[in-house]
Amino acid sequence: QVYLVESGGGLVQPGGSLRLSCAASGFTFSKYVMSWYRQAPGKERELVAAVTKDADSTNYADSVKGRFTISRDNAKNTAYLQMNSLKPEDTAVYYCNARRLVNLWGQGTQVTVSS
Repeated sequence: QVYLVESGGGLVQPGGSLRLSCAASGFTFSKYVMSWYRQAPGKERELVAAVTKDADSTNYADSVKGRFTISRDNAKNTAYLQMNSLKPEDTAVYYCNARRLVNLWGQGTQVTVSS
């Protein structure tokens, strides 16, 4: 069975930080590009950040550049998203994605930024 399990979401005040984790199992994690997407109510799912298989390259949505950092630990089969200086507009369900020939998705974790 293939699993992607996100964790680390929650309620945080504006300016705060959260670290999301995505634990993978059932496939060869190190061969997949890992990404984080998010979907806010009434909006389409959007790419937030991605990291290559060997973590030698990353890319970010303009809206999160300088605030979010994506990383991965292939020894632990886990990807991370460090989110700093959070804003109310970052509120969304955050999804982990693994991509090679197919797309694999987690169930999502809610992030709410509110005072």
